[in-house]
Amino acid sequence: MDGLELTAFQIISSVGSARSCYIEAIQEAKKGHFGKAESLISEGDEMFVEGHDAHSNLLTKEAQDGPGSSLSLLILHAEDQLMSAEGFKTIALEFMDAYKRMEALEAKTQQIN
Repeated sequence: MDGLELTAFQIISSVGSARSCYIEAIQEAKKGHFGKAESLISEGDEMFVEGHDAHSNLLTKEAQDGPGSSLSLLILHAEDQLMSAEGFKTIALEFMDAYKRMEALEAKTQQIN
């Protein structure tokens, strides 16, 4: 396995773990465990940065070596996973906000009754 393949797998692994954290954060927020959900978002962010940094290094290398020097299906897959994880973070944050609002409304409803 050459350096390019290793970097692609590093990206896929890092952002895959990040995406898993973001999905788990949604599940924890649904249960009302907002502290745990926020912790999972932070953990996911750390993993995402690892993958993003590896991707940035690939872009820098290609800029130095010239275009077309390192394109492969594996790299395309890694970039797809990177974008997917980023989208899941956005979705997770929106769900967390919605669950917080629902919990606050439920609390107000219980106070009225």
